[in-house]
Amino acid sequence: MRSSIEQYIIDRVREIRIAEKVSQADLSYRLGFESTSYIGEIESAKPGNTESYNINHLNEIAKILKCSPKVFWPDMPL
Repeated sequence: MRSSIEQYIIDRVREIRIAEKVSQADLSYRLGFESTSYIGEIESAKPGNTESYNINHLNEIAKILKCSPKVFWPDMPL
């Protein structure tokens, strides 16, 4: 099960990814994952799903989405 901060970050990345019109498959590809469904696996709300982003992923995603990595984090601790 994911922590509340992991889910918050996943939701923020999804929100910004959609606003920038970047598909899950395109983001997976641009991050260098062999599976184009990797982002879909992370964004999935299946019970027991523990997939999440690491700090390096977030830095690379920020480059792709042309934003600061800070926008993925909440203003206050959760």
